[in-house]
Amino acid sequence: MHFLFNNQRIVVNVPDARKFSVEITNRFQCAEGFALATVNLDHLVKLSRDEVFLRAYQAQDFIVADGRPIVWLSRIANRPVELMPGSDLVTPLCKMAAQSGVKVALVGSTEPVLEEARTALMHWVPGLEITYVQAPSRNFDPEGDESRRILTELAEQKVGMCFIALGAPKQERFAALGRQLAPQVGFASIGAGLDFVTGAQRRAPLWMRKLALEWLWRMLSSPARLVPRYAQCFAILPRQVTQALRIRRQRDDVRAQDS
Repeated sequence: MHFLFNNQRIVVNVPDARKFSVEITNRFQCAEGFALATVNLDHLVKLSRDEVFLRAYQAQDFIVADGRPIVWLSRIANRPVELMPGSDLVTPLCKMAAQSGVKVALVGSTEPVLEEARTALMHWVPGLEITYVQAPSRNFDPEGDESRRILTELAEQKVGMCFIALGAPKQERFAALGRQLAPQVGFASIGAGLDFVTGAQRRAPLWMRKLALEWLWRMLSSPARLVPRYAQCFAILPRQVTQALRIRRQRDDVRAQDS
């Protein structure tokens, strides 16, 4: 499944949990870095407006589907991908890191959340080493001096994976720079994932998630901030559905020619 912005493709190139596990484990075992992004409708809105964000996304090694609308669009396009929210990937990534003997860092959020998340994750995942935590300053520039200092420290301390909890587009831009300055580090952009680990933010009840209503839970929890965001997300759906149908037709045409 892919999305087009200014003739540039953003490809959901990790379609399911099996491939995700294989790809990440291989990178850990080979001491090779990566950048992982989790695309959702809000990201699609930003990608259509922000060239810097678009370039950062193109620098990501792995992209997964974070949001049921992305999954539905992939089915319309007949290129189905599995739902893999960033917040659901934290524990599996920690387990893979522990099994591979990879040191882990937490960057973003606030110091109290990071420390609580470190304690919780190391309790849940035997053998996990979280050796670096850093809450950036309030006006953090993902390509600025502070960012470069953090990336230098990650490389010097031989960290193998870094969870980035800065929100889009900062986290993806930080990861893109990290691929240049700390190429042996795997960067996973997880948004509010660490807040969910500590309970600083509450996820929707499981029954709402199963009914694809997590967006409603989040919107009602912070309407002033999220109602405008979700309105913009819904506004781009018709165009994205049209694009998904075009992808399906193109694939059908290729199959017809091959037959």
